[in-house]
Amino acid sequence: MTEAVLRSLRSDCPIAPRLSPYAQPVQEWLVDQLDQLGLPLDAAARERLARAGFARYAGRLYPAATDPDLRVLAALFTWFFLVDDACDGPGRPDPARIRALRDGALVLLREGPRARHPGFSGPLRRLLVQAWREPRRRMPARWRLRFADAVAHHLDGAWREAVAKTSGRPPGVDEYVELRRATSAAYVSYPLIEFAAGRPLPDAVYHHPALRRLADLANDLLSWFNDIASLDRDRATAGGHNLVLAVAAERSVPIAVATDLVADRWRSEMARFTALRAAVPSFGPALDESVAVHVDGVSNAVRGTIDWTLESARYAGKEGHLVNASGSAGAPS
Repeated sequence: MTEAVLRSLRSDCPIAPRLSPYAQPVQEWLVDQLDQLGLPLDAAARERLARAGFARYAGRLYPAATDPDLRVLAALFTWFFLVDDACDGPGRPDPARIRALRDGALVLLREGPRARHPGFSGPLRRLLVQAWREPRRRMPARWRLRFADAVAHHLDGAWREAVAKTSGRPPGVDEYVELRRATSAAYVSYPLIEFAAGRPLPDAVYHHPALRRLADLANDLLSWFNDIASLDRDRATAGGHNLVLAVAAERSVPIAVATDLVADRWRSEMARFTALRAAVPSFGPALDESVAVHVDGVSNAVRGTIDWTLESARYAGKEGHLVNASGSAGAPS
């Protein structure tokens, strides 16, 4: 049933699919690169990484990126997925470890690779050092701060979710929607549109209410689609942290009914997203082209997540975690 709902939502998505011509070669490069960084991947973990297709995901969100830049983006995407596995792997989540990882990553992003933090070391740190090198060199200080703030928001969300799971208290729908906007990492992907295009926006434009509303809606759309895709796994491990589960609990309805309610809400929000995208105001001839690139990138985040979710082995019971809670290679959950 779940897969039928997902495919129906994909057919209802008006955003055209896109994919970088470099996606598959970068995917092959990525697996070898992680070996060189010392991530302890056994043969099974290497296969899971290849089948998850993180570089293809980056290639769908940033289809116009150059080959070298797509390697940077794929490495960053992989870092976030490995962190997600480390924070949300099999067993009880560890809020203290997530907080230490957050603090260490932010020291690196804000102060540079020479700065160190005791809670952040090993292959995960080496991967971020490498992936961050080129954005740090090329992008202005205001952009680097914006990206670091987005990472902080994301990892704060992961920490809050871990605390809630530890307490055994499932969230209500409104609480979950707000938290999901942090745990999805969509806000981290948006500044990378500027890196891939070489078009950093002024802060006043990036944070303009019209663009922020669009960014929030896109985040909801890709997050809720993902929640439907990961429903079977989340029923066993998420402690209620899934929009379908939150709706089912709050409205006292069966999971199948809650799935349909979430799908209907997704369709309604997609219609609103389309209308808001068409209504983005002009920021003047010097900025309108860059804004258009950014808006296209936010749209690609939605459609790219849909297409990647349906093709990746990470969902629908086809993929396990690549790392366990200690940050080393682990068995599937």
